[in-house]
Amino acid sequence: MARAPLWIESWRDPVLWAALVVPLWFWAGLYLLARPGVESGWPLDGPWTFARLALVSPLAEELVFRGAVQGWLQRVVRRPLPGPLSLPNLLTSALFAATHALYHAPAWAAAVLIPSLVFGHFRDHYRGLVLPMALHVYYNSGYYWLFGPP
Repeated sequence: MARAPLWIESWRDPVLWAALVVPLWFWAGLYLLARPGVESGWPLDGPWTFARLALVSPLAEELVFRGAVQGWLQRVVRRPLPGPLSLPNLLTSALFAATHALYHAPAWAAAVLIPSLVFGHFRDHYRGLVLPMALHVYYNSGYYWLFGPP
C-alpha cells in the first residue's frame, strides 16, 4: 500500500496546529488595538485585489523564497544549528524580511520575519512547498481581510 504524502501526515503535528491557531490570536489582538475602519466584506468589492494579496503574492513568494532560495541554500549550506531552525531557513527569512522593507514600513518588514521562519520550518520539516504555501495564503488572507489593501 502506498504511503500518504508527508504533508498529509502533518495534521498530527502540534506545531502545525499552533501555526494555525496563533495567527487568530494575533489578528484579534491587532484588530482590537488598531480598530481599522475596513468594511469586512471588502474582498467581495475588490476580489482581484484580494486575490493578488492573499493568493498570488504568497504563492509567488513561496516559490521564490522557500522553493528557490531555501532549496538552493539547503544544498550548499551544510552547517547545522542548535535548535529547531536551520541556517538556510534563517538566511532565507532574513532575505524575505529585507525585501519586504522595500514596500513596507521597517517595523512591518521586520514583523514578517516570524511568519517566514514558520514557513521555512515547514519547508525544512516536510521537504516541500505545500504547507508553506498554504500557511502563507492563510496568513495573508486573514490579515488583508481584516485590514484591507495597503
